[in-house]
Amino acid sequence: MKTASSKTSVRTCVACGSSDAKQGLVRFVRSKDGKVSCDASGRLAGRGAYLCANESCFAKAAKQGRLSKALRGQISVEDQHELESVFRSVRQDLENKTHEE
Repeated sequence: MKTASSKTSVRTCVACGSSDAKQGLVRFVRSKDGKVSCDASGRLAGRGAYLCANESCFAKAAKQGRLSKALRGQISVEDQHELESVFRSVRQDLENKTHEE
């Protein structure tokens, strides 16, 4: 029997549909006030959506509106550019973390 500590939370990328451990994906969250941000900690309150840590998934989600749909709210062009910048930073951190293990 598995214990609670051995469970791995699995999430699905809204762009490509692949599943991975929660820690291997980048989380975006829409707070109650409607602000969308990149949630590097994975603990912010609000509606969440996950993307693979690669540029093509972010581009696909942005182009096809999949991130807006998953978060149930529109994302302005300015906010999208800001999210892309933060996404790249978080993505780099995930890659560095993966290479260290």
